[in-house]
Amino acid sequence: MLELNEQARNTMRIRAELRIIPGATHLFPEPGALDAVAGEAAHWFTAHLTAAMTR
Repeated sequence: MLELNEQARNTMRIRAELRIIPGATHLFPEPGALDAVAGEAAHWFTAHLTAAMTR
């Protein structure tokens, strides 16, 4: 799954990051994994949408 995600990221025309949640599998059933994903997403949205709104 990681390789597929890296391929998708590499086709994007904008700056994109791929964050790895240590020990998590692709559906995030591990304890705390989904919370970690949500935290990463919240951080991205806060950084990028806040910056866009101040332009």
